[in-house]
Amino acid sequence: MISPSTMKANLKAQPFRPFRIHMASGTTFEIRHPEMVRQGRSDIVVFSFLAEDPEIDDHWETVSLMLIEHISFLDVPVSQP
Repeated sequence: MISPSTMKANLKAQPFRPFRIHMASGTTFEIRHPEMVRQGRSDIVVFSFLAEDPEIDDHWETVSLMLIEHISFLDVPVSQP
């Protein structure tokens, strides 16, 4: 489970760091921009677009915060030798 405050912190981070949401079911969502997510108290709505126009949300899914296993950042730095 991810707390509402943890999700909010990831969405409001300056600068924003793209991240991947890992669900208990094995489903993942790549969040490349904070506007891809709208947050409620116990769930989030993840928006994505399927067409050429990124201004039109073609698809959205409601996701329970309780079913999120963890978040991983997409820009993980390469380890130094």
